Amino acid sequence: MQKPPYIFDVDVAGFDQQVLAASEQGPVLVDFWAEWCSPCLALAPALERVVGERAGEVRLAKVEVDDNMKLAGHYRLRGFPTVILFHRQQELGRFSGARAVHWIDEWIDQHLGACRV
Repeated sequence: MQKPPYIFDVDVAGFDQQVLAASEQGPVLVDFWAEWCSPCLALAPALERVVGERAGEVRLAKVEVDDNMKLAGHYRLRGFPTVILFHRQQELGRFSGARAVHWIDEWIDQHLGACRV
């Protein structure tokens, strides 16, 4: 199944443009995940559902960390999955580990607050 345009893969080469610059237009969630990470695989459908239900209000960038360790190091990630919310090129918040759909939804609302687009 093809992903909607607001859910996309990104690597270190495209991160500045596809995440940071794009966050000027609206919030971007970044999912730092790994193929070997069970919680990462459990979290992915929940993130995709939340972002899908918001129909493009928030975009989801997926970063496979094994191929993009520079990004993981730059953001000082300690474990996976780690999700970071960017808006206007700023980190608004982050969480680690698998979470339920309702928790993610509330977390996004809490961190966007007055930044709503």
